[in-house]
Amino acid sequence: MDQQRIKEILNKINETKIAVYGDFCLDAYWIIDSRGSEVSVETGLQADAVGKHYYSPGGAANIVANLSALNPKKIKAIAAIGDDIYGRELTSLLKGLNADTSSLVIQKEQFNTYTYLKRIRNDVEDPRNDFGVFNKRSKETDDQILKNIRAALVEYDALIFNQQVAGSLNNDAFIDEANEIFKEFDDKIIIVDSRHYNDRFHNVYRKINDIETAELCGVSVNPSEIIPSSELIEYGTSLFNESGKPVIITCGSRGMISIDKSGANEIPGVQLTSKLDIVGAGDTGISALTLCLAAGVEPKEAATFANFASAVTVQKLYTTGTANAKEILEISKDPDLVYNADLAENHRAAKYLPETEFELCDEHVLSQLGEIKHAVFDHDGTISTLRQGWEEIMEPVMIKAILGDRYDSVDQVGYNEVVKQSKEFINKTTGIQTIYQMEGLIQLIEDFGYVPKDKILDKFEYKEIYNDALMEMVNQRIEKLNAGELDVSDFTLKGVIQFLKELKSRGVKMYLASGTDVDDVKNEAEILGYADFFEGGIHGALRDASKFSKKMIIEKIIQENKLKGNELAVFGDGPVEIRECRRFDGIATGITSNEIRRYGMDVDKRPRLVKAGAHILISDFSQYKKLIKLLFKEE
Repeated sequence: MDQQRIKEILNKINETKIAVYGDFCLDAYWIIDSRGSEVSVETGLQADAVGKHYYSPGGAANIVANLSALNPKKIKAIAAIGDDIYGRELTSLLKGLNADTSSLVIQKEQFNTYTYLKRIRNDVEDPRNDFGVFNKRSKETDDQILKNIRAALVEYDALIFNQQVAGSLNNDAFIDEANEIFKEFDDKIIIVDSRHYNDRFHNVYRKINDIETAELCGVSVNPSEIIPSSELIEYGTSLFNESGKPVIITCGSRGMISIDKSGANEIPGVQLTSKLDIVGAGDTGISALTLCLAAGVEPKEAATFANFASAVTVQKLYTTGTANAKEILEISKDPDLVYNADLAENHRAAKYLPETEFELCDEHVLSQLGEIKHAVFDHDGTISTLRQGWEEIMEPVMIKAILGDRYDSVDQVGYNEVVKQSKEFINKTTGIQTIYQMEGLIQLIEDFGYVPKDKILDKFEYKEIYNDALMEMVNQRIEKLNAGELDVSDFTLKGVIQFLKELKSRGVKMYLASGTDVDDVKNEAEILGYADFFEGGIHGALRDASKFSKKMIIEKIIQENKLKGNELAVFGDGPVEIRECRRFDGIATGITSNEIRRYGMDVDKRPRLVKAGAHILISDFSQYKKLIKLLFKEE
């Protein structure tokens, strides 16, 4: 979906009118400050002083917040609230979001506004206090809500029916009467997202997750189980055939599936390298989806737009965030998509080309082969193994930087969490420039909070610490090479030099592009004896990171040589170069190299390369003759 189309949709959204029924909740935050606490004279008990308190919309009220962020023409809130201070605060917040609150029904007895009170003490949350657990909605309240829903369907373009709190629909007749209204307004967009009563609603659009989809079709699934897309499409199609109404299935980081009269459409997830918080992503998704549908956008495009909106929200930490127009435009400008998510997680589904060890991840590439004129190679792990083990060097550097003076004293739980997040970060950022990894390290240092702000170094200083440790290892290896104790074959992947020779003999112009500093890349390529193969140049990181990226190299090659996508091949063991290749419709070959042995597969590399979009996976270049025949369609 290009930027112009997203702008068109955003403009159409401004004319939509959306009503929201649901469990409207209030999230309350009390920050306890022990400096002001005292012992009560009356009770002799220690009192807690609240230094600060603030409130935010939750549940269906957060859907209103998400709708408001995209500026539709009208929003109406339909719900029951209590006759209490929290209900009044919630109403005030909704009005601040430009929502019409005239359809909020105040129930004076047996109903407290759903409120979740979180007391934060020294940055740690105490056990939560929940209000509304014992609510019993009266028949009179239900009747008024149904009346308000009917009135909204007359005036508004779409209704979101959102149910999240267990037991919030305590009268069965309410669901039956709601279904009658939905049948009456069959031509309206009514999208249901119900945590506990999905199977009870009919004549509605459905926004459901993968587990709910299976359960609606009578299939019991372990919540931790990953349901293949093919099965979800089968289940979703069955649900669509029953109702004739679109079904949107959310699949977390794998993206979404939309099913309507046009068939099933898979919308890939967005690959994100930052720390994520999924709280509120569902609210963002259903809000963006409904706004698009109400604006006349087809379900596939609506789901694509909603997918981008959710990707914005999950990057907002420690809050139920929203996504505005500017943020959606920004994330959709150049998204890193998740390809073949099911295949990435299930190596048993791998398909190999006959008489080869080449895994074919996308069979459509076969029709695009035979026209390669230019080739871009990553360096470390693709050609050279001089830097094998860089991850094991970066990891302790990161851990020590994050913990600072607490390295020896932090408890085991805290230490393990730092190790876990450091490993995850390294895995996500393999292939990008080191300086950007150091920017991410600083963010982790700030997030963990072990190091005082005035003691945090800048990205160049952290890079120097890492590079010093790495180059000590690299220089030791170069010394052994120069002394004749080891030779070039000990530091290059099996068959890669022969493969480079074959490409050169066919007139392919080659480029070397690495996230390592450019002088180091050039030096190591010279030492290992293949620098002369790269007529297109040897490229690497510069101090000004904005002047080099693999994307810039690939884009320049395409533009200067006026290439069709399939005239460019990219080879790499990191997701960055593979994603950039796919972005420009090139031929992407992922290298799942075992850098210690220099041949055979490293199983940890496979999932990230598949998700990045590799068309073909090879573990090394030992079958270079067969690879040449494949890429150039030679007999």
